[in-house]
Amino acid sequence: MNIKPLEDRVLIQRVESDERTDSGIYIPESAKEKPQEGIVRAVGPGKVNDAGERIDMTVSEGDKVMFGKYSGSEITLNGEEHLILRESELLAILDD
Repeated sequence: MNIKPLEDRVLIQRVESDERTDSGIYIPESAKEKPQEGIVRAVGPGKVNDAGERIDMTVSEGDKVMFGKYSGSEITLNGEEHLILRESELLAILDD
């Protein structure tokens, strides 16, 4: 199924967190927090301002981004969990 977010919304696929810490300690599933980083999979066309002009999106497909812990709405697409949120809820674009 294809999905196209509306307005200034962004579809994000979470990046899985490491299963162990830097010091080598394994983290059980029950103790893991949901990652706050993800890959942008789809973006909307942008928000329309009061003058009727469309504001371009800052992020694009493939960008790695950081978002707040409780941001957006979780959805399931093709058996995989994704997050859909507004561009203003994104905290940063990450460079590798």
